[in-house]
Amino acid sequence: MDNTRVYKMSFASVYPHYINKAEKKGRTKAEVDEIIFWLTGYDEQALQNIIGNKTDFETFFARAPQLNPNVSKITGVICGYRVEEIEDKIMQKVRYLDKLIDELAKGKAMDKILRK
Repeated sequence: MDNTRVYKMSFASVYPHYINKAEKKGRTKAEVDEIIFWLTGYDEQALQNIIGNKTDFETFFARAPQLNPNVSKITGVICGYRVEEIEDKIMQKVRYLDKLIDELAKGKAMDKILRK
């Protein structure tokens, strides 16, 4: 699979879709942000810079301050692939984020989403 297209997509172009997906199901932008902060180690200011600079996904994950040590607990299928079996590390991180946003939209409790 050629993942180049996904890598070069700006995070800012996808971020509103994450929020929209969550809000349609009665969740909030703050919860989406909390997931992003938990997964990547970014804070609010850094996230706003990423959005403002139209940073691509490859750079977004390459510069993440610290991937959460509990990411190995994120399992399941997203877009037809088991996230724990994706060999391409950048694509795996993208799918981790997709999976967490899906769990939020499906009404899962934040403690479970954040693997507490």
